[in-house]
Amino acid sequence: MKNNPFPPNDVDRRYLWEMLVNRDILAFVSQDWSIVEDDFIAEGFMGIDAGKQDNVDKWVLKYPSLESYRTEWLSQAEEFAKVDLVEDKEDAFHRVTVLQDIEIQGNFALLHKKFFGPMQKKDGGEIATDWQTLYRCKKVGDEWKIVGFTGYMPLMAKSVDTSRDTGKSLPKNASQHKTAGPYAPVLEVNPGKLVVISGQAAIDKEGNVIGETIEEQTAYTLDNCVLQLASAGCTLQDVFKVNVYIKDLKEWPRFNAVYKHYFVEPKPVRTAVESGLLMTLRVEVEMWAVKN
Repeated sequence: MKNNPFPPNDVDRRYLWEMLVNRDILAFVSQDWSIVEDDFIAEGFMGIDAGKQDNVDKWVLKYPSLESYRTEWLSQAEEFAKVDLVEDKEDAFHRVTVLQDIEIQGNFALLHKKFFGPMQKKDGGEIATDWQTLYRCKKVGDEWKIVGFTGYMPLMAKSVDTSRDTGKSLPKNASQHKTAGPYAPVLEVNPGKLVVISGQAAIDKEGNVIGETIEEQTAYTLDNCVLQLASAGCTLQDVFKVNVYIKDLKEWPRFNAVYKHYFVEPKPVRTAVESGLLMTLRVEVEMWAVKN
């Protein structure tokens, strides 16, 4: 199990996180539906499969009842049990799972559960995880229940407006080595107003560090970057330069597994260095954007 990232005084978010991360992972890996069966409301339950498609016309009502979802859940859990992973299966799920965005209004909650990065198999293959699930929950008494979800939604970079002029472009003759990560080697940037944000990290408004893993902290850090850019009228599409300060370069591939989903082509140029960071931070990111 992983430590709950929400503080003790945030009772509802702690409960929801525990239900949809620790308990959900334990149940799936154990192939034990009884662990989570009380976390659902059967009446009116509905599960939608987005199929990683941006086009909502292609989303389908795959689970019209809780029973139909239970049947598929058990089938997937059985198939997953046959897979031999390099790491412990619970650890693998915790590593790729990020749940930080939880919106609560009264007795209703909307949760964004994201999955980043591959699970490595012993045979050399991998199980790719690159989607998000939107859960709808309702509070009944002192407990939260799942009333439905939309699963296998694409991660954010696939749904942005790529036709908009962002004032940056990849030169025709630009090239880079085959092992290069999710970045551009060089960009041409048209003159405009520059927007520069200070280094952002996985820190909430109260000054608390959010997340233990590099995946969790990367997602929260980039979400904070999005908020800072928005305050200046920019988006990640306007970013042309990124500096990354990472505590342990051994976690660089795991950082990239999250990072690559936040940007469309041409991705920003980028520099990364291993650096000592404050508190329990694992990564810090600063960005430069052009506002045309």
